[in-house]
Amino acid sequence: MDQFDNIKLKKTGRLAYILIDRPEFRNALNKETLEDIVAALNLLREDETVGCIIFTGTGDKSFAAGADIGQLKQKTALDVFKPGAMQEVYDLIEMYDKPTIAMVNGFALGGGCELALACDIRVASSNAKFGLPELNLSIIPGAGGTQRLARTVGKGKALDMILTGKIIDGEEAYRIGLVSEVVPPEQLEAKAEEIAEKILSKGPLAVKLAKIAVHTGFETDQKTGLIIEKLAQAILFSTEDKNEGTAAFLEKRKPEFTSR
Repeated sequence: MDQFDNIKLKKTGRLAYILIDRPEFRNALNKETLEDIVAALNLLREDETVGCIIFTGTGDKSFAAGADIGQLKQKTALDVFKPGAMQEVYDLIEMYDKPTIAMVNGFALGGGCELALACDIRVASSNAKFGLPELNLSIIPGAGGTQRLARTVGKGKALDMILTGKIIDGEEAYRIGLVSEVVPPEQLEAKAEEIAEKILSKGPLAVKLAKIAVHTGFETDQKTGLIIEKLAQAILFSTEDKNEGTAAFLEKRKPEFTSR
């Protein structure tokens, strides 16, 4: 697929991989890498043959070892409000209209941990390392870390990780609910693809609206969330895919969804 300077974009059937490709910098996320990620996501949005995206890092040492500290040192107060800042990019990933999986194959620190948190599902190898060490630099996790981590693992665990800067392994990440699966390194890709295939077997419109209902409903009260759920269901009840899915179930055959 299209070539980028800081990432690799690979497609396998209906599955696309975005691989952060700066192994000499432990796949640190500089401004140019974020721009490549956004460009890749825009390309994949228009590709109707792609139904799920996996984020990972090249090599076996790092998923993404945080922001580029050299660039970070030059940041000023107004930089956090500029288009394309890391928080904005991760908001795009969280609300992306196709499901995303973080395949964490090593260090996921700082902005790398926040990238994983922005994905819908996280699966890690047993040698993965997660942490938010930003306070060592006298800054905070500013790309969603203070918010998404607390919502994922609870406020107490999030404060423990953020205030102490502790690094946890894949097993601990699984125990606290930061990742949904942890496997030996040699099984990681197969496990991520197994999860992706399960998602790809579902109705694509239902997948899209389930994401909207969960992400949007989580940010509001339950009563409003239930209204969002009801409206999403109403849309799905009017689709050809709903008719196909129910007919296939009754006829004991595999459904053929068309996103209509």
